[in-house]
Amino acid sequence: MTLVVSEEVQEALAERRPVVALESTIIAHGLPRPRNREVAKELEAVVRREGGVPATIAVLDGRPYVGLDKGQLERIATEDGIRKLGHRDLPLAAAAGASGATTVSATALLAARAGVRVFATGGLGGVHREWTVTQDESADLGLLARTRITVVCAGVKSILDVPATLQRLETLGVAVAGYGTDRFPGFYLSDSGHPVDWRLDTPGQVADVMRAQDMLDGPASALVVAHPVPEGAQLDPALHARVLADALHACEAEGVSGQGVTPFLLDYLVRHTEGASLEANLAAVRGNVRLAAEIAGAWARVA
Repeated sequence: MTLVVSEEVQEALAERRPVVALESTIIAHGLPRPRNREVAKELEAVVRREGGVPATIAVLDGRPYVGLDKGQLERIATEDGIRKLGHRDLPLAAAAGASGATTVSATALLAARAGVRVFATGGLGGVHREWTVTQDESADLGLLARTRITVVCAGVKSILDVPATLQRLETLGVAVAGYGTDRFPGFYLSDSGHPVDWRLDTPGQVADVMRAQDMLDGPASALVVAHPVPEGAQLDPALHARVLADALHACEAEGVSGQGVTPFLLDYLVRHTEGASLEANLAAVRGNVRLAAEIAGAWARVA
């Protein structure tokens, strides 16, 4: 499987200019058409406004791409049959000549292989509720435990078991720091209700941690920069609690399990908050992409 890195991304990396990896699952599976195409372009534009080069990542016809051109981005946004690919799916997609949008785990892996150090996403996957019964845990966590990349996110999706996810990240040796906060964000919410042990307040401080990771030469694990959605843009906490409780009951009643749980719950939240959860999601993603570009700029200056 040959990794295809766009000429623009190659040049930026060679010249030590800032590059930000972006996942493509939000484009193909996270947003309705045609808004998904508009958001894809918007997020790349946010990186450029901050002086960086966007590297949206996807697999097309069995080939993984780091950095998409306009036509490739259009395919991910509009083509039917685009699969959802975690890192475990990459060799299967390559052998089958399939096209797919990359999740956090696949995006982080391909970005790191290309030499891109900073990655922006919405929320991480994590440990699912009732883990003791289902043993359901996102592949994101294990991949981040063995991949040297900095992930800017709004915490983990609030439909998950947040304290169990934080404990799992600690066990796996993945560093977690709140950005501008001592609290771990909850994706749609600025505060999940749980603290973080470390706080960073500037892109330069994040870059210093990244450099220290390299100098210590420890296990190749990620740095998670947990950046909360602004309070003014978060989903109303009372509405979130009520609708999430209803969504969990509906999920159980309908017998949804495995990979179907997350999309079911997220879709339920969108429908029963009249789109407010989607707007909070997008506000978080925009802020994360902007911060990731600033961190990539700081990293380019010290790397």
